[in-house]
Amino acid sequence: MGRWEPNARERLTEAALELYSERGYEQTPVAEIAKRAGLTERTFFRHYADKREVLFAGAGALRDLFVTAVAEAPQSAAPIDAMAAGLNAVSEMFAGRREQSRRRQSVIAANAELQERELIKLASIASALADALRRRGVTDPAASLTAEAGVAVFKIGFELWITASEEREMSQLMRELLDELKAVTARA
Repeated sequence: MGRWEPNARERLTEAALELYSERGYEQTPVAEIAKRAGLTERTFFRHYADKREVLFAGAGALRDLFVTAVAEAPQSAAPIDAMAAGLNAVSEMFAGRREQSRRRQSVIAANAELQERELIKLASIASALADALRRRGVTDPAASLTAEAGVAVFKIGFELWITASEEREMSQLMRELLDELKAVTARA
């Protein structure tokens, strides 16, 4: 093996998803992931702190993208419309990644520890979004309610988007779900 291997991070991610799907998350050691990727364990640990991080490495980037889009929405935008800008931005992040997202989510769904980590990730995003809305001048409880609603739209939209029968793009699903939420709250 050479000192530098191209696309090491992507190869490790792909190898991990394959092995997690074949053997299960708990039954897959880091050594096997590295071996499947044609890399060393040391290389694995240069890219990921542990095998769980293969599934959650993009969480910070997702949160930051979501928050930045909300923060940068026109100041005249209503809080829910600022949230729509965030949902659109994160939808673009997933373009072309539906199959990988399906496989990732099936691994998470099969493991309680990973499910808990996923919920922590979503709670962290909601908290950061509420802070972004507060910086825009939205007071509580509206900031927190809008942030939680935005994360709920993202979660439900993502779950729909990865179903085998779904053909719509994520951005379209997010818009439709946000419109549905607006309609539901208008009827209340």
